Amino acid sequence: MFVNDKLQEFERYIYNKRVALIGLGISNLPLIDYFVDKGANVTVFDKRNIEEIDKDVLDKITSRCINFSFGEHYLISLIGFDLILRSPTCRPDIPELKAEGIRGAIITSEIELVMEMCPGKVIGVTGSKGKTTTASLIYDILKEKGYTCYLGGNIGTPLFTRIKEMKPDCITVLELSGYQLMGMQTSPEIAVITNISAEHPALYNNNEEYIDSLKNILRYQDENGKAVLNYDDDTTRNISSEANGKVRFFSSKNRMDNGVIYDNGVIKSCVDGVRMHIMSIDDSVSIHGTHNYENICAAIAAAEDLADPYTELRAVTKFKGIEEESNESEETI
Repeated sequence: MFVNDKLQEFERYIYNKRVALIGLGISNLPLIDYFVDKGANVTVFDKRNIEEIDKDVLDKITSRCINFSFGEHYLISLIGFDLILRSPTCRPDIPELKAEGIRGAIITSEIELVMEMCPGKVIGVTGSKGKTTTASLIYDILKEKGYTCYLGGNIGTPLFTRIKEMKPDCITVLELSGYQLMGMQTSPEIAVITNISAEHPALYNNNEEYIDSLKNILRYQDENGKAVLNYDDDTTRNISSEANGKVRFFSSKNRMDNGVIYDNGVIKSCVDGVRMHIMSIDDSVSIHGTHNYENICAAIAAAEDLADPYTELRAVTKFKGIEEESNESEETI
């Protein structure tokens, strides 16, 4: 029987520790019960006034005797914590967090804990556009192949409370926004960057900071890691020089010798100049447009070592599309 040693060690660590949850949004809400049940002393922080907090959330906080700090100066009491989980839109460099880090607090996030404690392979997808579709395609390909898979991050439900049911042969697919990646110090084994927009989202000081956040998806890979990058996007193509492991490009504009390409109605996998026909884009495929063909190429490049072309074809033809998220998800902190 598999035992997740990392998760057990973490649960021993948090017992009787002071834990701060910054932001009562999608990422952190499921963690309230988890940390309380594991014996942690939990305090929740949110910049909204108490009148703006959902009644069900307030009932949970009061019924479980959880400390809280709400309103404009909600972080004034962020002092003396052992573990702090910030929401994606809480910048890691705000003064209160930096001060706690200097004092010795561990500062992380729900999604970073997932990546650190998942016992199986993790595939992460980021980018300005197309990451929802690409992550969903990868998930469907692997499910079609027969893997036990989990889909989360910026899509679906938070996964941390499901780590206990995961096994080493499970695969977790995460859609990751730049907000989630900012300050992260771990990377998935397979990292996909779909593209990078010239205009950075509002949370960032400039476009360089935005790009640097997205680079975290591959920055901490080792030589066994894999980066899947858009060859047609100048920024992502240039990031390839910073990859520590294998690089696999995808393209709809260039006939590469190595990569997954969309060429004249056909998606092909190219290795050392040898091109393998994966699928034709015809009426059997429900999602159309060059951007979606690029998403399909990216998904195939990410999953190709785990699934055969026939499985990829079946999964893609079954895929009905999904509504794309905006560039960066917004979560109240």
